[in-house]
Amino acid sequence: MNPPRHKEVHLVERIGWLRAAVLGANDGIVSTASLIVGVAAAATTKTEILIAGMAGLVAGAMSMAAGEYVSVSSQADTEAADIARERRELREYPASELAELAGIYEARGLDSELAMQVAKQLTSHNVLDAHMRDELGISEATAARPIQAALTSAATFAVGAALPLLVALIVGANYLIPSVAVATLLPLALLGALGARAGGANILRATTRVTFWGALAMAVTAAIGAIFGTAV
Repeated sequence: MNPPRHKEVHLVERIGWLRAAVLGANDGIVSTASLIVGVAAAATTKTEILIAGMAGLVAGAMSMAAGEYVSVSSQADTEAADIARERRELREYPASELAELAGIYEARGLDSELAMQVAKQLTSHNVLDAHMRDELGISEATAARPIQAALTSAATFAVGAALPLLVALIVGANYLIPSVAVATLLPLALLGALGARAGGANILRATTRVTFWGALAMAVTAAIGAIFGTAV
């Protein structure tokens, strides 16, 4: 009697939207908070700080969407070109392609006879899918999705950027820099932990990494803002 089957949810299936979401939210928080801190360190008015922060939110979200779309589209174009070439080779050289697939299975540990049997059975079911998965390394779970990546990055960037902007709106000018810094680092730590948990990574390492770089970015922009603000 065969054991009962159970539904499995693999973490790799999340990799497309998870990468874009974490990148967008992290960039939204860090870049907007750094922009606000840098402008505030230059001793400008609160109105100018808020305008700069809002401009950073809109520009950053659009930039993230465009960047992700172009980047992932390039990946999708490469995948499509490889698939088209593989489809052509399967049509023109079926025997060679079958032997190549069997060779892949043999290299993974099967004996030559069993490797050929496996190759024949898989290709009889869906020849292109077998070659996409085992020869090209392309699967449904990891395939490039440009629109999904662009929308996810833009949305999460805007949400992340809204946090330091909201703090800057509420807090008085005298406490703006420390308030934005604290209100930024805490969500960054939480974001790092959530991203690590969703992706099955080490939570402490991810949290420390994202918090360190966020603090460094704000420190550098604050220093630059203070230097140029004093010079001007």
